[in-house]
Amino acid sequence: MEKKPLLRGGEFLVKDVNYNDVFIPEEFDEEQNMIAETCKDFVETEVVPHFEALDKHEQGLMPSLLKKAGELGLLGISIPEEYEGFGQSFLTNMRANEAVGTAYSFSVAFMAHTGIGSLPLAYYGNDEQKDRYLTDLATGEKLAAYCLTEPGAGSDANAGTSKAVLTEDGKNYILNGQKMWITNGGFADLLTVFAKIDNDRVLSAFLVESSWEGISMNPEENKMGIKGSSTRQIFFNDVKVPVENLLGKRGEGFRIALNILHIGRIKLGATVIGGMRRAINHSVTYANERKQFGSPLSDFGAIKHKMGEQIIRMFATESSVYRASKDMDDTIHQMLDEGKTYGQANIDGVAEFEPECALLKVYGSESLDYIVDEMEQIFGGMGFSAEAPADRSYRDSRINRIFEGTNEINRLITVDSILKKGMKHKIELFEEARKVLDNIDNISSVDFNKGDYYDNLHKIVRNLKDVVLLLLPEIQEVFKRKLMFEEEVLMNLSDIMMNVYSLESTLLRVEKLDKNNLKSDTIDYYKSMLCVLKHDMTANIYKAAYDAIGSFATDENKSRLLIAVQKLTFMEPVNIKDLRRKIADKLIDDGFYKF
Repeated sequence: MEKKPLLRGGEFLVKDVNYNDVFIPEEFDEEQNMIAETCKDFVETEVVPHFEALDKHEQGLMPSLLKKAGELGLLGISIPEEYEGFGQSFLTNMRANEAVGTAYSFSVAFMAHTGIGSLPLAYYGNDEQKDRYLTDLATGEKLAAYCLTEPGAGSDANAGTSKAVLTEDGKNYILNGQKMWITNGGFADLLTVFAKIDNDRVLSAFLVESSWEGISMNPEENKMGIKGSSTRQIFFNDVKVPVENLLGKRGEGFRIALNILHIGRIKLGATVIGGMRRAINHSVTYANERKQFGSPLSDFGAIKHKMGEQIIRMFATESSVYRASKDMDDTIHQMLDEGKTYGQANIDGVAEFEPECALLKVYGSESLDYIVDEMEQIFGGMGFSAEAPADRSYRDSRINRIFEGTNEINRLITVDSILKKGMKHKIELFEEARKVLDNIDNISSVDFNKGDYYDNLHKIVRNLKDVVLLLLPEIQEVFKRKLMFEEEVLMNLSDIMMNVYSLESTLLRVEKLDKNNLKSDTIDYYKSMLCVLKHDMTANIYKAAYDAIGSFATDENKSRLLIAVQKLTFMEPVNIKDLRRKIADKLIDDGFYKF
């Protein structure tokens, strides 16, 4: 039987997707859930008892915990078996990342080691380099860090000034420079360092052992949150790096950095789900135990609103992240079948979904921020005490909107990468946009009195996608080459895309659960979540489109666009108060997140 073509990155905007073609979290198999349970058990037994000690930087504690994780094989879940890893799929690794994501600053150290610390070597290293270092990274014998950011080069990584000069005998590079915000910097054995060779305009990457002469560090940074993670400035003063430790090709460092960041972004999307779960569970436990005016906090409508919304945002994040992760996993496997190497298939498979990686990093990190902020509010005055769990959740969450490129940068990447795919005809973006523009005067709202329940929901999503297709070419036509400087308008577009993807992913998950009878006893709760999400995201999209139109449209075109957007975003009112209460009541009865 002929295989169905895989969906390409960004193609969600121009293609309708069938629920049978997406992966949902309920479909994880026994082995994947067993790996996740092992990670959870490790966190609860080995890490949770040390949360306070980690935050106080107890000497040697964090590296010892990472090494214990290595002994269990948790540092090598995605590393090939020939290097003492488990050789698990990208999707399985994402499931494990979620499980570790409940562990606050430990999860930061863990992700830095297994992600940006190990993957450049795993994907770009030659056989000799991998034989020398990768097994030790998989087992925890050695720990890793990634050295990209410099004091004068944050989001603009290629502006870094660290330099490597080839010695006259051609055997070594002499490395000089300074790196900052280096996670695991205080104890890492192997550093992936980015620097320019001689007078090159682009970066190269080097494998540097931290024990080599000429490497020094500042004291640990005193950070707002993730206090338990080691964050140091590292200085390289005439460090002699053997030429065989050049990672990849000369001048390939910037590409390595970008591709590893794609992976880091989608992995962060999974990691924050773990943080959401812990925060929601703390929220409902406290709301059930704390009494005010003679009743538990969980009896009050304002508190139910908060918990209902916490659940919806986590559910939508789960739906979106695992949908995208499986699409990436399928693409990686297809590329392996086509003969690509392990490293190239993983790099290209994830890079194909650059828009989804960026938008889910934003959606996940901002959803976690909302959830922990409302957790703090549910705890009230007690939440402001450092003795309460809201304190660490609140502080540690904030970094995620900065990690792996700020959310502002990632919003711009989302739009830019989709535009490039359209211009290169990798997706039929402008072809579909032309159809919408040609039909602008015949656009109609969804008639909620006709049609099947799910058919109508898909029509709503299709209309919301058409909002993007309606605006994109118009915005391009107005700003032309100056579009890159219109960041506010680009971020309006990005927010529309993000809301569309999250809503569609949630719809497809609920539809699959319903039509395959996977959760028949609780499907009404899922439908309630979907209904609230549809209501809120349609309003979000209307607001973003309204703002964008006001910022670029000419007087003669403005009213035409506004009328079209109003039709595309029309939504009949629903009783979202009762729907949120219904969702919250299940959480209250269960006592923990069980959706």
